[in-house]
Amino acid sequence: MRYSLKYNRRSKWLTCRLLISYTSLLCHFFSFGQTGKLTINDSGYFETRGLNVFVFSNHYGLFGDEKSSGIEIIHHGVRTATNGDVRLNPTPEQWDSIPQFIKRTINKESNSIEAFLQYPVFDFAYSIKAQARENGIVISVYLDKPLPAALEGKAGFNLEFLPAAYFRKSYLADDKSGIFPLYPSSAMLVHAGITDPQPFAVAKKLVLAPEDPERRITIESPGNPLSMYDGRNKAQNGWFVVRSLLPAGKTGKVLEWFISGNTIPNWVRQPMIAHSQVGYHPEQKKMAIIELDKNDKALGSARLLRVNETGQWTEKLKAPITRWGNYLRYQYYTFDFSSVKENGIYILEYGKVQTQPFRIANDVFVNTWHPTLDVFFTEQMDHIFVNEAYRVWHGRSHMDDALQAPVNHTHFDLYAQGPTTGNRFKPGEHIPGLNIGGWYDAGDFDLRTQTIYGTVMNLVQTWELFKPMRDETLINEQTRYADMHHPDGKPDILQQIEHGILQLLGQQKSVGYAINGIVEAHLDQYTHLGDASTKTDNLVYNAALKENESDGFTSGTFDDRWAFTSKSSSLNYGSAAALAAASRALKGYNDTLATECLSMAKKVWEEENSHAPDMFRHGNTTGGNLLDEKLRAAVELLLSTGDKKYADTLYSRLPDIEKQPGRFAVIAVQAIPYMDASYKQRIEAAVKNYKANLDKMAQQNPFGVFIGTGGWAGSGQVIGFAGTNYLLYKAFPGIMSKEDVFRGLNYVYGCHPASDISLVSAAGTRSKEVAYGNNRADFTFIAGGIVPGVLIIPPDFPENKEDWPFLWGENEYVVNLGASYILLTLAVNDLLNVPNE
Repeated sequence: MRYSLKYNRRSKWLTCRLLISYTSLLCHFFSFGQTGKLTINDSGYFETRGLNVFVFSNHYGLFGDEKSSGIEIIHHGVRTATNGDVRLNPTPEQWDSIPQFIKRTINKESNSIEAFLQYPVFDFAYSIKAQARENGIVISVYLDKPLPAALEGKAGFNLEFLPAAYFRKSYLADDKSGIFPLYPSSAMLVHAGITDPQPFAVAKKLVLAPEDPERRITIESPGNPLSMYDGRNKAQNGWFVVRSLLPAGKTGKVLEWFISGNTIPNWVRQPMIAHSQVGYHPEQKKMAIIELDKNDKALGSARLLRVNETGQWTEKLKAPITRWGNYLRYQYYTFDFSSVKENGIYILEYGKVQTQPFRIANDVFVNTWHPTLDVFFTEQMDHIFVNEAYRVWHGRSHMDDALQAPVNHTHFDLYAQGPTTGNRFKPGEHIPGLNIGGWYDAGDFDLRTQTIYGTVMNLVQTWELFKPMRDETLINEQTRYADMHHPDGKPDILQQIEHGILQLLGQQKSVGYAINGIVEAHLDQYTHLGDASTKTDNLVYNAALKENESDGFTSGTFDDRWAFTSKSSSLNYGSAAALAAASRALKGYNDTLATECLSMAKKVWEEENSHAPDMFRHGNTTGGNLLDEKLRAAVELLLSTGDKKYADTLYSRLPDIEKQPGRFAVIAVQAIPYMDASYKQRIEAAVKNYKANLDKMAQQNPFGVFIGTGGWAGSGQVIGFAGTNYLLYKAFPGIMSKEDVFRGLNYVYGCHPASDISLVSAAGTRSKEVAYGNNRADFTFIAGGIVPGVLIIPPDFPENKEDWPFLWGENEYVVNLGASYILLTLAVNDLLNVPNE
């Protein structure tokens, strides 16, 4: 809009007022404020209002570079920078060299933190010191000895910035300017066979997002130039990297940066109302959790509003909020609206914050599991062509499975082969019969046997408890074709059980026992994103042929996956348990397969009990605890045969079950109908102890569930606990509570820390739409997939990125979690007396 003002005293006065107002607006919008004084708090990191700096509060994890180590910046409530450390690449990838952490020292008197690290292979040690100064923090790198010659021009101090935090924002590099690239487009350089991106900005002073008061970061380097790279040129999960090379031939302080992060005066994080995005059953306890910044002052009340058909909102409840206390870095209050039972669409309101609409209805949970079975499970099927309407999710993948893995070999993704193959196949030899069944384990494509048999057992349990007859998918194992939204007259859950069993049986028949799994041999295949059928040529490898040569049936291209086959009794018992369980579910659906499953399960049991256990252990691919897996097999065989010898195994280990009822609860309860009265009495006493511990655990946070603090977020644990609690409630309703089950599902649907988003894609009004599936490069989702959720980044920062899919500990789908989620959803419906659809 353009204004025309005639010049006179009035207009001159008005113009001055307009200029003053405009200038004030600019000052507010661009926030010319500076960083407040950073001080080390009791949690061991630098803090001021709106800015935290972690200095090696976290170390590199089991999977290498997990983007949660070194120096990290939390800027106005968002973790925007990580991996501040000396690295050997401009834009390190997950499996590139990482340093070994030695120790860190905190000195509150000097307001400094120093971390000591080394690269032992290069005999290279260094320290990184962070010291707060006025308006920022000084980062220094110290060397006792000069940089090794092998690392000259390679070792540099890196600090990585989250691309999603800087998309559509600008930067200043000395007297030059630019816009952060939305898509990677940097120049690349090939040197000594290695391709690396070239910097898209070089300066002594960089200002990131100068226009945004919440994201403006200034980095100054008086000596070593600052170069800014786009790591996405090498890997889709790369970050923007600011880097300075370490100088050669120097000791002492060899590098210094000054970092200043703008802070908004008196900044307070917006309140978050944690609640179920799906909604609530009328008879359910309804408790919203209000999460507040520690500097926020709580309001006295919250409201529940209901919308009518004309769009008018009516207040249905206004009530005081109740202080729960502090958890991690936030303060929490509760708002109980259980008294509202009228069916309808509602929102919650606290101050100026309103939630997305949700339902209160009798059928609120009836169809929330459908996308998981219809879409997610089907999309994850290996060795099958998967179609959905006009879309092909993927072709028939890995039809060349699999080659025997080489001996004495450690794989980059938690697999390993011991000193022998353990079977009749030689290293590199094709093992027939493995190119059938199974599901992609997670966001990657490997077939992890432990995942497969766990998934099968959860699906069988769901079938036996609830008999879901849902049929929305055509699956043909003979033609290896699946078509979503195409009923074929068969219960989909039985077809998925069959698909998992075909892989487990294939292993037993071809190799003679359950193998660790099947995974890509080469790293450049492992990082493949998109259609898995394009990852290999689907022709069995033939060493007699030349590279890229084919006879139409075999190929000289070495792209077949490896089968890791070191013997593990834990895995074999786990496989036997799934086979025994499936034999019951498949009766009447595929009787031939059901008979074969039970016969094989009994054979495995007898074979395993004829010798000392095979105890090969590596990573997370060789089965669970031996006792757990053996007892699980005993129970499933007991349920399938009624044979007393399996019950005797349980009787003999009853003291172990009593000591750890939570660990063995599902196993113990399933066996009750086949055991004597004293067994149930002893299990009942153990369940009472379990309930007491469960109630204590529920008091540790305002959400009333166990929230893990490891490197993989805990929605799987929450779902697992809730499923266990359902089975215990059904067996001992006088001890357990329905709320022990409901709280788990509420958590998954949004009643958790950090945000109120549903962790199940396509379940609830606002759910995970950017996740770590095999389509993650497109920043999208797979309907029905469940992500790990809120990761607690030590010491106190809960996080689930909603704009960046590539953090697997927060956002990676895992197939067995889908099975346990379906079970939990149907269990909740059962407790609410709602028929399944």
